[in-house]
Amino acid sequence: MISPTAEYALRAIVAIAQGSGEPVITPTLVEMTKVPAGYLPKVLQTLRKAGLVNSKRGLGGGFTLARSAESITVLDVVNVVAPIKRIDSCPLGIETHGTNLCPLHKRLDEATELVEQSFASTTIEELLTAPGRSTPLCQPSSPIKLNPQLE
Repeated sequence: MISPTAEYALRAIVAIAQGSGEPVITPTLVEMTKVPAGYLPKVLQTLRKAGLVNSKRGLGGGFTLARSAESITVLDVVNVVAPIKRIDSCPLGIETHGTNLCPLHKRLDEATELVEQSFASTTIEELLTAPGRSTPLCQPSSPIKLNPQLE
């Protein structure tokens, strides 16, 4: 449904949000999210450039959310790294169809629209506070120190 990069970005955002404003360093994020260590910095850089996370180098540095978890939606994150693509014209290039989608492509686009609406109405805060038997996306099985440099 979504790309691996979008999944990785969502895991990273949730993990950073779990830091409650404390900076989370990259090695900790790798451990928490299970995102490949060589790929996570690229994802984090994209999130930083989009204004979703802040980064600080050096002692006491790491990543924090640039906005509150209640103001960041799943769609915000997904659209930064791998935007959802709607079907606005015939994907087969059939000239007579143009923007008048056939029943198949119309239904596929309608389903995509529902996913987009669901993502737009779900905040990162909701993912962290939703009741349930399991914890969000990347919760470690044992406590992980977010930034050992601060302790």
